Amino acid sequence: MNRTVPAPSSPNQGRPMSRRTLLAGALALAMLAAACGGGTVSSTTAPSTTSPPQSAAAGAFPREVMGVTIPASPERIVSASATHTEILYALGAGERIVAVDLFSNYPAATADKDRIDSFNLNVEAVAAFDPDLVILSFDPGGAVDGLAALGIPALLFPTAPATLEGAYAEWAAVGAAVGADDEAAALVDEARADVDAALAGIPAGGAPPTYYHELGPELYSITSSTFIGSIYALAGMTNIADPADDAGFGYPQLSAEYLLEADPDFVFLADSVCCGQDAATVAERPGWDTLGAVRNGRVVALDDDVASRWGPRIVEFLETVVAAVYAPAG
Repeated sequence: MNRTVPAPSSPNQGRPMSRRTLLAGALALAMLAAACGGGTVSSTTAPSTTSPPQSAAAGAFPREVMGVTIPASPERIVSASATHTEILYALGAGERIVAVDLFSNYPAATADKDRIDSFNLNVEAVAAFDPDLVILSFDPGGAVDGLAALGIPALLFPTAPATLEGAYAEWAAVGAAVGADDEAAALVDEARADVDAALAGIPAGGAPPTYYHELGPELYSITSSTFIGSIYALAGMTNIADPADDAGFGYPQLSAEYLLEADPDFVFLADSVCCGQDAATVAERPGWDTLGAVRNGRVVALDDDVASRWGPRIVEFLETVVAAVYAPAG
């Protein structure tokens, strides 16, 4: 039976956070990361190449991945990150997952997994699953060290990659950790081919189309310095939010006046599932019916999760953008 194992002392026991709460937390973490940007990179940060990040031969254990020794092929994995849950399934390791975070919802098989609250992670609660590998994208404080003290290997991916190459490297790192080196290499090769095919559909010449990517109705957006921004850049687009990012942390909150003046060619809604936003709701906002994107039918509703994770479905996101922007009219 599916069960949630919350942090025993957490005030949010058993209650999943809303996406807006998650967004606020993510923005706060992004600002903190920007403020600390001059620091050193942790040994648990994802490598910058797609070569298998390990010290042993392919398929052999023990091995070292991102500075963490993994003594044997993991058979009981706790994934405290929705992105990495998707990666594990894509590598064929889904059956080895014993628990996932509250936001892991893809593929459908995740519905049968036990749950942990990754934002209020409790070491004892995680250890109760008897895992031989834990993967995290957030450490609320001492979780990695606490798990290590119990002899449980833990890989922490604390920030999103900056580019697709960084995402590929992360897939390779996860593959190395679970002994799926060949599967990870094949996954990267397939993604590269699909990306090349998508980009081949972009016509040469002409002014780059401009866009606004919406994270929430509060008008938080992303800039080109973020991972998602890098995907739009691959598609040859210009981000109207870039000049508004005075803080330089990648997630500015825009004003309606700014957006109306910028008048982007395309509006992409990454809040269609969480917040019910679509072309009709956007057109109803005061003054937004004057936007060229609204008048010309260029408001694109995205799958919130696909547009916020850097697992293999990121190729689907790129394909959606390219098709929306460059597909022949008619």
